[in-house]
Amino acid sequence: MSRFLFTSESVTEGHPDKACDAFSDAILDNILSKDNEAHVACESLATKGLVVISGEIRTTATINVEKVVKDTIKEIGYHKTNSGIDPDDVEVLSKLHEQSPEIAQGVDSEDISAQGAGDQGLMFGFACKETPELMPLPIQISHRLTERLTQLRKDGTLPWLRPDGKSQVSVNYEDGRPVSIDKTVIATQHDDMIGEYGSENKELEFVNKEVVEHVIRPVLDSYGYDYNENFIVNGTGRFVYGGPEADTGLTGRKIIVDTYGGYAPHGGGAFSGKDPSKVDRSATYMARYIAKNIVASDLADRCEVQLSYGIGVAEPTSFYVKTQGTGKKDDETLTKLARDVFPVKPGEIVAHLDLKKPRYRETAAYGHFGRELEQFTWERTDMVETLLKKL
Repeated sequence: MSRFLFTSESVTEGHPDKACDAFSDAILDNILSKDNEAHVACESLATKGLVVISGEIRTTATINVEKVVKDTIKEIGYHKTNSGIDPDDVEVLSKLHEQSPEIAQGVDSEDISAQGAGDQGLMFGFACKETPELMPLPIQISHRLTERLTQLRKDGTLPWLRPDGKSQVSVNYEDGRPVSIDKTVIATQHDDMIGEYGSENKELEFVNKEVVEHVIRPVLDSYGYDYNENFIVNGTGRFVYGGPEADTGLTGRKIIVDTYGGYAPHGGGAFSGKDPSKVDRSATYMARYIAKNIVASDLADRCEVQLSYGIGVAEPTSFYVKTQGTGKKDDETLTKLARDVFPVKPGEIVAHLDLKKPRYRETAAYGHFGRELEQFTWERTDMVETLLKKL
């Protein structure tokens, strides 16, 4: 279609699923800080008054799971009255156990080029020229909205905000390019303020006015697109009851939020709680890195990369680069170029992107991609010169 709307969403770090991603990645970081050769697959569940940690690990490290979880709850801003999760008396049930030795024998090797994938699977990466970070516009704006909700809650600008929240952004496209923002939706948890404002309608008017003024407009204005001002804030009328008390959270249930907002394919594997021997995480990071460097090289305006692996095998079972008709060279040429330039065996990916160092708690909300932080090595565009020289 020459004209269409595309929508993506994001959620705050206080959304129950994202809290579980944070618990899993905080545990992973804690282990990697003591044993960077550890193998970790950590899943979390959160409901009223209870956090359950399960999964498989192999490590020399000793970890106080309860302390890590409670510290993360405090960082998020949960307490008994806003989420049903009180860091002082929450029950933390840990059921971590040893990783299967059958997986280990296919992954372990001192030769990084011989290290096999920790599981089979397919992974996608994507980049495009819609934003300076080379991300699709709908998901990038959605993330910045939820990030700002959290920032203004934590710095006291909007102290009545509570941790749970969501955003959704619909962008108008013409001839494959974004031209305007059609709809912006915010659902944000907030304090019970009926006593102060006298009615639900007055309370909603206040929440709407403040969110539009301090969250929506500043973010939309920063992107420079025309936008429809018919915003939707708390469409049900009220959002006081939230967090794990209102909605049980699980690790890995926001995989589209974590990547490209549905704008590009997803292989199905979640990231949080997994050490980099798990190609669900590391190869998806490499696929983004490849796609981003190709677009940053001006070899294409849009780039999609797929990798796939068999468990215990180092060599990918497939690899392609697609540029959706925007490439300066044909896709076959760019696929060969990328295969020659980028390391795609699991051990080589981990080494090239330096993935054994703790940094994963930071990825647990507001996107694994499109955030150009120093520790997000997969967001670097340091292979541009190499690509152009090899072409």
